[in-house]
Amino acid sequence: MTQPNSRPPIRFRGRSFMALVLAPSAPVHDWLEDLDALSRRSPAFFVGRPVILDVSGLGLDRADLTALVSELKARDVTVMGIEGAKSGSLGEGLPPAPAGGRPVDEVATPDAPAPTQVEPPRAARSLILDQPVRSGQTILHLEGDITIMGSVASGAEVIAGGSIHIYGALRGRAIAGASGNPDARITCRKFEPELLAIDGLYRTADDLGPDRRGQPAQIRLEGDAIKVAALE
Repeated sequence: MTQPNSRPPIRFRGRSFMALVLAPSAPVHDWLEDLDALSRRSPAFFVGRPVILDVSGLGLDRADLTALVSELKARDVTVMGIEGAKSGSLGEGLPPAPAGGRPVDEVATPDAPAPTQVEPPRAARSLILDQPVRSGQTILHLEGDITIMGSVASGAEVIAGGSIHIYGALRGRAIAGASGNPDARITCRKFEPELLAIDGLYRTADDLGPDRRGQPAQIRLEGDAIKVAALE
């Protein structure tokens, strides 16, 4: 007799993510220098962000595309797809052409430093948000701390030059000390993050393990390690 198949069926689920679209301009070498300047102002800007590369109008051939993707990879920019490429220029070794995407609001980038006289340093300013941070939102404040009176949803991102204080649940990504502050901390009332970073050191949820999951927590640097402790 033929035994019934007891193996479970293969299941598929859809999931949407917000991706950045990078659209280089000619000459590409100069555009890469501008990208390097952005990275110096905000080293964590591309961390954990999928990127779509839009090369429309540049006329790049396969060798040019391969070189550009390599340049971006060297800058820790993860290219998930390429739009606007010439027919036949993609294929093995290059990301595919994405389908089904739709544009959303622009993501704010840190302003370029003014090419004027040097001003005395200003006191750090804190940003206080009375609303929760929704999935897909990015809060970027490099001049000081960020205090959020609500929660940070999964798929949301908070980047601060100083510390991050969350009076609700942390379910998204929190990046503190992004301006080079190893003393920055992250505190939250419910610890369920996707990614944590302090002063350029990163840990994902899988790296952090189950300790303190769902509990109040504070996160700080100890040497070259991210430590999670109880929030008393």
